Amino acid sequence: MAANLNLSAVVVEVEAEEEAQVPGTGTVMGTGYNLPALVFGVLLIVVIICGNLLVCLSVFMEKALKTTTNYFIVSLAVADLMLAVLVLPLFVFSEFQDGVWTLSTTICDGLMTMDVMLCTASIFNLCAISIDRFIAVSIPLNYNRKHVDLRQTVLLSATWILALAVASPVIFGINNVPKRDPSECKLENDDYVVYSSVCSFFIPCPIMLLLYCGMFRGLRHWEEARKAKLRNSIQACRKLQEAAAASLPPLASLPPPLPPIIERELTDTPDEPSTFPSVEQPFHVSEYKDGPVQTVSFAEIRFNPEPQRRKRAKINSRERKAMKVLPVVVGAFLFCWTPFFVLHTMRARCPDCDVPPALMSVVTWLGYVNSALNPVIYTIFNTEFRNFFKKFLHRCCS
Repeated sequence: MAANLNLSAVVVEVEAEEEAQVPGTGTVMGTGYNLPALVFGVLLIVVIICGNLLVCLSVFMEKALKTTTNYFIVSLAVADLMLAVLVLPLFVFSEFQDGVWTLSTTICDGLMTMDVMLCTASIFNLCAISIDRFIAVSIPLNYNRKHVDLRQTVLLSATWILALAVASPVIFGINNVPKRDPSECKLENDDYVVYSSVCSFFIPCPIMLLLYCGMFRGLRHWEEARKAKLRNSIQACRKLQEAAAASLPPLASLPPPLPPIIERELTDTPDEPSTFPSVEQPFHVSEYKDGPVQTVSFAEIRFNPEPQRRKRAKINSRERKAMKVLPVVVGAFLFCWTPFFVLHTMRARCPDCDVPPALMSVVTWLGYVNSALNPVIYTIFNTEFRNFFKKFLHRCCS
C-alpha cells in the first residue's frame, strides 16, 4: 500500500511538471506571475507614449520650437515612441510571466531586432545632435538655423540607417544557435552581443562627450568675444557722447547716457532682425574743430544693411538654452543605459561571471525608463516646451 502511495505521488509530480513545461519543449516554465512588473510596465508605456507624443506635437504646432535642434529631438522622441509600441508590450508580457518566453522564437527575433535598433537609434540621435550643435558653434556662418538643410538630412537619415544595419543580423538568423532555449528571449550569439554593444554604445558615447566638450569650449569663447564687443560698443558710445557734449550746448534731445542698442544686446532678444544703429556706423557729427557746431544729424544714422546675414552668425538665447538642456538629456541616457551595456557585455565575455537574472532585469527596466525621462527634462529645463505642454493640457482638460 505504501509503495502504491509513493508511486501515485511520483505520478502526480511528473504530471504537474509536464503541465509546467513549455508546449513542444522539455523546458520547465516558471509557475508564478509578476503582477508589479505588469502594473509598472503598463504605466511606463502610457507615460512614454503620452510624453513623446507631446514632444512631437509641440515642435510641429509651435512656431518658436521649429528649430533644427528640435527636429533631431523629434527623431529621438519617435525612437522612444516606437520602443513603447513595438518592444515594451512584449517585454512586459515576458516579465509578467516571471521572465519566461512562451511565444515563438521568430517573434523573439523580431523583438530583439527592434530592441537593438531603437536603442541604437536613440544614442545615434544624441550623437547626431552633438555633431549638429558642434557645427553650429564652430562655423555659425555656414549653419542654417531655420530649415533642415542637406547636412542635417544626411545626419538624420544616417542615424536610422546605421541603427538598422547594427540590428539587422538578428533578423537574418544570427540568433539561431544550436541548443537554443525557447523559453528565453535574448541575444544568443556572444560575439554579436559584444559587436552590438560596441557599435551602439561604447563608440558613440566618447565621441558624443568629446563633441560636447568642444561645443561648450567654443560657446564660452563666443560669450567672451560677445562681452568684449559689448564693452567696446559702450566705450565708443560714451566717447561719442562726450565729444558731442563738449561741442554742443545742453540740449534735451541729446541721446541718453547708454543708447538702447546696448540694452537690446544685453537682453539678447532673438528671432527679430536688429533695427538699431550699427556701432561701426556712429552718429554723423559735422566737423567742429574749425568752427562752432550747433547740431547733430540723427537723420544720417545708418542701419545694418544686411541684418539677416549678420544674424546667421549669431547664437541666440533660445539656442543657448537648448544647448544647456542637451547635456542633461545625454547625462540621463548614460545614467540609465550604462549599467545595462556593462553587464550585458560582461555576461557575454565572461561566462563564469555570475550575473543574477534579477539584476539583469533591473538594469533593463532602468534603460527603458530613460524613454520616459526626456519629456520630463524638456518640461523642467525648457520654458517653451513647458508653456506648450501647459497650454495643450489645459486645452484638452477644458
